Formats: sequence, C-alpha cells, structure tokens
Amino acid sequence: MNAPPHIYLAVTNDLTYDQRMSRICGSLSNAGYNVTIIGRELPDSAPLESVAYEQVRLKLKQQKGKLFYLEFNYYLYKYLVKRLSQEKGLPVAICAIDLDTIAPCYLASRKFKSQRVYDAHELFTELTEVKRRPWIHAIWKWIESKYVPKYKSGYTVNQFIADEFYRRFQVKYAVIRNLPAPQINTAGQQAPLPFALPPKFFLYQGAVNEGRAFDTLIPAMKKVPIPLLIAGDGNYFEQVKRLVKSNRLEEKVLMTGYVQPAMLKQITPKAFAGITIFDNSGLNQYYSLANRFFDYVQAGIPQLCCNYPEYAALNKEHEVALLIDHVNSETIAEGLNNLLRDNVLYSKLQVQCKEASSHWNWHYEEQKLIQFWNNLLPIQ
Repeated sequence: MNAPPHIYLAVTNDLTYDQRMSRICGSLSNAGYNVTIIGRELPDSAPLESVAYEQVRLKLKQQKGKLFYLEFNYYLYKYLVKRLSQEKGLPVAICAIDLDTIAPCYLASRKFKSQRVYDAHELFTELTEVKRRPWIHAIWKWIESKYVPKYKSGYTVNQFIADEFYRRFQVKYAVIRNLPAPQINTAGQQAPLPFALPPKFFLYQGAVNEGRAFDTLIPAMKKVPIPLLIAGDGNYFEQVKRLVKSNRLEEKVLMTGYVQPAMLKQITPKAFAGITIFDNSGLNQYYSLANRFFDYVQAGIPQLCCNYPEYAALNKEHEVALLIDHVNSETIAEGLNNLLRDNVLYSKLQVQCKEASSHWNWHYEEQKLIQFWNNLLPIQ
C-alpha cells in the first residue's frame, strides 16, 4: 500500500488557540492525509492537546518584530528541509498560511520540487498595523509581489480576496470560508471557568488587534448599561487596557486575555450578544469576514456588526446581526442599546441564528477543502 500524501502547513501562531488550523488539519487527517502543522512556542504556551495529526512548535528567542520574523522564517526553512529530505520520492505538499510564512515554504518546495499551496486568511498587506508603517508596508508588498505569483494553487476566506489576488497577480484561488463546526451540547462535560461571568454581558472574542475599532468601542461602553467581556489577546491588548483605564471603565470592561477554544465555546452562548466591528481603514477591514461572526451564529446569539459588504450579503441570507453604518462611539452605543431595548428585534435575530447555523458551518466548507486537496494531491 502506498504511503498517504504528506501535507506540511506553517503558521506563525501558537497552535493552541488557532481554531481555524485545528479544523483544517483535522479534516485533512480524517480524509486520509498525513498532516504536520508547524507553529511557534510562546513562553506561556499551554500544553498541546492530543490530536490525530502531528503538531510542531518552533522554539525561538525572539517573540515579536522584524527579528522574530527573520528567526521564524530561518528555522521554519531548516525544519522543512530536514523533514523533506527524509521523504524524497513521496507525495508531499507545503502549505504557507498567510504572507509571514510564504518565503520559506516556497524555497523548501522549490528545493524538493514538491507541491505548494498558499492559504490566505486575509489581505496581509492591507492590515492597519502594516499599512501605517511605510517601510514595513513596502517590505511586505515586495514579499507579496515576489512570492504570491509563484503559488498557482491556493484558497482564501472570501470572494473579494480571491478576486483581489487575481487582479494583482493573475492567480485563481478557491474560496473556503472559515466556518465553525456545528455546535454540540456539552453541558455535562464543561469544566469550571477560571473567572466569574457577569449575569448579562456583551462579548468580543478573538484577536485584540489594531483596526478592530477598540478606540471607539471602549468609550461607547460608558453609555451601555451592561458590561463588555473581551476574550482574546493581540498586538493592541495593552493599548485597550490603557483605554479602559483612561475611560474609568475597569468595572465595566473585563479583559481575559487568551482563552482556550473549549472554554470559549462555554462562554459564547452565555453572552447576551456578540460584537464584530472593524475600522474602515483599509481593504482588509472593509472586506473582512471574521471568524467571530460565524462563532456567534453557531452559539445562537445575535450580534452588532459593521455594515461592510461581506456581512451585509450574509445578513441578507439570514438576518443574524444588527448592522451599523459607522463605527463611532455614538453609533456603537446606540446599536448595543437597541439590542437591549428591542425585544422583538432580538428574538428575530435569535431565530435567524438558529436557522443560519445549519447552513453556515464547517460541514459544507470541509467538503470544498477535501476536494481542493484531492485535485492537487490525490490519495491513491
């Protein structure tokens, strides 16, 4: 019997919190592929859970900035070369996840003449934290223009990004949305949370990064009667903490930091409503399709969401969110209070969440993922 094809996937994340890659790797492994996911180890990384595929964490001295990217890329390339040199003649593919892993994955795939795939979770060069720094933006734009055209096979999370890659580089990428798995009732299996939840609260879950409208969301909470729970961490975490303090909202805005995915699945259904908003500061934000939008739907809770194209189109299919045209503090506060006051609207959104959850889930997107890889790297 022939050995199954081996797919190596590379991310710069801590694997513990990357639910997207957990779903992808699990699906590929279940389909019969040999799967290895390579990420990074942080000083406070939690132990990895046992899964059906191989997980590798690279230990680095640097944890952020240019030196981190250089060190990560160097060790990722070395690791791929070491592993692929042991698999000569076997069917192998390397999948770069976003622009920060694209160069070493390309170089290793070229060296061993293996298949390569680009998985673009976002338009990296349109991120706010990248665009506002001209030299950094120029470097990433150069990396994008040099390497993306060399990846003829790939997929991304929405049609706009796929169209933009074709416009820029004439590469045709598939669209595989990052939808959550159907929610399973695990009430009897839940471990106690390490912190107390308010009786009624709004929830922001996910990366606490620049461009996520925290500068207007935090002041908006002065005019909202129930608290906000922020479950996540990221490059804007310390700034958000300062915003909370400067607005004297320490009792109103609760920040947990990173939360394990299993724990987050306990928290989300208990929220009154979720929040999915972005600054309109670039194409990546304006055409975003955030994981949390679908996570709230699966949990059965309505949400406040920015009225950007991808969300507006989804809300026409199933009205699961109250859309706002602006992300200033006044509009955010008005939207959150509207959800609290309007019981008819809230109930309608709840019903639509239940309906949408049977359509917007990983079961359907998983089939597209398996078909993509079967076309590229068939299992004999």
